[in-house]
Amino acid sequence: MLIDSMYPKSFASDNHAGVHPAILEAIAGANNGDAPAYGDDSWTAAFEETVKEVFGPSAEGFAVLNGAGANMVGLALMLGRYDAILCADTAHIATHEAGASERLLGVKLMTIPTEHGKLRPDDITARLGGIGNPHASQPTVVSISQATELGTCYSPDEIAALAEAAHTSGLRLHVDGARLANAAAYLDCDLKTITTDAGVDVFSFGGTKNGALAAEAVVVLDPSLSHAVPFLRRQSLQLASKMRFISAQLSALLTDDLWRENAAHANQMATRLADGLADIPGASLAHPVQSNAVFATLPPAAIEILRSRYLFHPWDETAGTVRWMTAFDTTPEHVDDFLNDIHKAAAV
Repeated sequence: MLIDSMYPKSFASDNHAGVHPAILEAIAGANNGDAPAYGDDSWTAAFEETVKEVFGPSAEGFAVLNGAGANMVGLALMLGRYDAILCADTAHIATHEAGASERLLGVKLMTIPTEHGKLRPDDITARLGGIGNPHASQPTVVSISQATELGTCYSPDEIAALAEAAHTSGLRLHVDGARLANAAAYLDCDLKTITTDAGVDVFSFGGTKNGALAAEAVVVLDPSLSHAVPFLRRQSLQLASKMRFISAQLSALLTDDLWRENAAHANQMATRLADGLADIPGASLAHPVQSNAVFATLPPAAIEILRSRYLFHPWDETAGTVRWMTAFDTTPEHVDDFLNDIHKAAAV
């Protein structure tokens, strides 16, 4: 299906958005003659130095190709073959990566029901009874999504509490940061506050959902783990030969807070959309709107009418819940036109 010929602005995913002009400019700037492959280039060196400036001197950044790959590399650093990952039952690694953790890492996912997609410290401690039992997978890593798959955000204090609960029990804390920028923009803090300062061990930094072409990173904050990344990245098919084009994108996002500009705008458009539902009969919010995701419940007939014109994903068809995503290039006009059509659909 071709969005430009059959549909107006997509609300299905921030992956549907194009590339930010500054990112395209950075790619073009890297397209300057020859450069060593596999990250031995000046653009990658600059990105790695920027990671230290943003996240602290102990942080090590490694550019990769996609978000699922970033999760696999980051998690593999902390897991053995009989280990387990504690995560929310809505976590991306549990619901949208086709069992990659189990298949590629050979570990068990211990999924936990949550309210609005967020783990609590008690969720961790309540599932540690099997530690030392040779008949049970061994919980070794706690993985959270920031923002969550339901669009909610962990505060710095909430992440710190999870880190303390994990570390006290000998576990490490991983963050799937595909939308880390959106979370930081909502929380009005810098990226370091919800990673390094909160006690995170390893996290992914997402660029593709925030205006990049194809650029993600694994950031390691525990110095004891960094040495293994080059090998795991290669083994996981995440080492790009022309790494300079990925690194240039990540540097552009981290320079002059472009990440914040893009994410804050996407968040604002989601808030505009959510606020516009207030006077639509039969419409309600299923989860708090804290990033660039709106989970709305609508009458089934209205959903079908809207899906004939717009791209978006049903989330819980039984409950009539759908997911609408906004992006850095979503405009107020896009949102208002969509709201106008939601009004019409709900009135039928």
